[in-house]
Amino acid sequence: MSSLAVARVFPFLRWWPMVNRSTLKADLLAGLTGCILGLPQGVAFAILAGLPPQYGLYAAMLPPALASLFGSSWHMIAGPTNAVAILLFASLGHLAAPGSADYISLVLVVTFLTGLFQFSMGLARLGTLVNFISHTVIVGFSAGAAILIATQQLRTFLGISIPSDASFVQTLLQTALNIGHLNPWVTAVGVFTIVSGLLAKRYFKKVPFMITATVAGSLVALALDAIVGHDVTGIRTVGALPAQLAPFTVPDLSIDTLGKAAPTALATTILSLTLGVSVGRTLGIRSGQRIDANQEFIGQGLSNLVGSFFSSFASAGSFNRSAANFEAGAKTPLASVFSSLMLVGIVLLVAPLAAYLPLATVAGILFLIAYGLIDVRRMRSIVATSRSEASVMLVTLLAALFLGLQTAIYAGVLLSLLLFLKQAAQPGIRDVKPEFRGGHYHFDADTGLPDCPQLKMLRINGSIFFGAVEHIEDAFHRVDQEQPEQRRLLIVASGINVVDISGAELLSREAARRQKMGGGLYLWFMKDAVYEVLNRGGYLKVIGAENVIAHGADPIAMLYPQLDSEICRHCTARIFPQCHVALPNGMPREAEEAPPTAIAGRLTHVANQKPS
Repeated sequence: MSSLAVARVFPFLRWWPMVNRSTLKADLLAGLTGCILGLPQGVAFAILAGLPPQYGLYAAMLPPALASLFGSSWHMIAGPTNAVAILLFASLGHLAAPGSADYISLVLVVTFLTGLFQFSMGLARLGTLVNFISHTVIVGFSAGAAILIATQQLRTFLGISIPSDASFVQTLLQTALNIGHLNPWVTAVGVFTIVSGLLAKRYFKKVPFMITATVAGSLVALALDAIVGHDVTGIRTVGALPAQLAPFTVPDLSIDTLGKAAPTALATTILSLTLGVSVGRTLGIRSGQRIDANQEFIGQGLSNLVGSFFSSFASAGSFNRSAANFEAGAKTPLASVFSSLMLVGIVLLVAPLAAYLPLATVAGILFLIAYGLIDVRRMRSIVATSRSEASVMLVTLLAALFLGLQTAIYAGVLLSLLLFLKQAAQPGIRDVKPEFRGGHYHFDADTGLPDCPQLKMLRINGSIFFGAVEHIEDAFHRVDQEQPEQRRLLIVASGINVVDISGAELLSREAARRQKMGGGLYLWFMKDAVYEVLNRGGYLKVIGAENVIAHGADPIAMLYPQLDSEICRHCTARIFPQCHVALPNGMPREAEEAPPTAIAGRLTHVANQKPS
């Protein structure tokens, strides 16, 4: 087996030579930071996913290490994420009671299938599919998920009773109806948690704000219980977590369970891969590393496949932990491995302390996380830049709120692809005029020059494929309707990258039609790949190989002699340099037929020049 093949199977062999005493020290410190951050984050995200809190810690143990060892990013940390957690809860909450044994079983099956889908896609080299999921979809999805996170935590934050399976609208309605029954002590703990987190994020940046917020909220709750009494405050806590490693479990792979879990698993696959590759590429830009999307698919697939047997719910690349890992100075993926090992030790030692962690504090932390998910600056930029992209973002956001996060992903991706296809099917067709600059002809739009009454010049920017044929053919026929004497059509083909069979047939059909009209179709500056398609298919025989003009040739010098001299004699457009020297038949023009001064001033006199 070649070294390249071995590196594909064991990708950690590529960066292992980088490991030395200095990198080990840096990775240990970064791992400690990630471990400390992973503890409250894991608990919060497990609750968000409708699972017992310890399952968030299980998901932060083994999967991150596997994803780092078998992925391609040196700094990305996988594990429990808010987006995946809320997707699981929103998609599975109606199939089984959250937190129940049946619900946990469904989550593990979703994790198994997600890992299987990811691993299979990585082996099939389908990493490029992530490129078809626009960032606009993720922006809209993240904003929708953030709003759902906040609304679903209102019951815990305010201490009011709302059914856990209530929809977005029902939750808001029930909150408004029960706002008079909120628990002020519980709400005070939540508010103090948020304020502590915001202050820590601004003034104590070296310490993860979630750690500060968790400790501050817990201390305030203890103080209130001690002063007022727990019977009065009614502050509920997470409860002591079992001080144990992730138990071995076998997912229920029955046909019935697989059928229930498959749709959610597919949505989770799309979301987690997009998040993972996005996080990896973002950090790769900062570190100068190139990310292999296919290897990331394999790494995350293995982490979820194995994790499903160790009580882990689906993991993905975590923005928060990955950024913290990078900022902490991690040098290699060993930082993620160290973080996982340290988390095991901490769980065994401090898990019982979760009995003092108020649920209102967890809700406050989730509010902070939700706030960070709404990228207001990027949303404003999208709205200001593109109406179509803004519509994708809005549809994704609204679908997340009213149809569920699973549907939101599909809706956003589908709408993005439809808009892309619409754009591809309507390539830009510009009316251009020639100007001679720097020894070459340049065909520019908006020059202010009039049309030549005999020769129409168009530039096509886009591929001529089956979906765009009708749009382009309409443009060709519009030329006849607007100016019937423009029987000759020059296409500036520098912007045409691809021509398929339908496109080639369109060009040959248009060439034959114009030849019958006494004119012709001419293609200037055609790319080699397009020329080969037309040549192999025999379409050049109809178009005429002589009508395909190379970039270095002078298209106007070649076409001008073919124009009708009688029309040229009385023409006032005179947009070509040849128009001021001689008629197409070689006869000199009359002095009184000189072009108007306004037009003459815009023309370059190049009668005796040849383009290079």
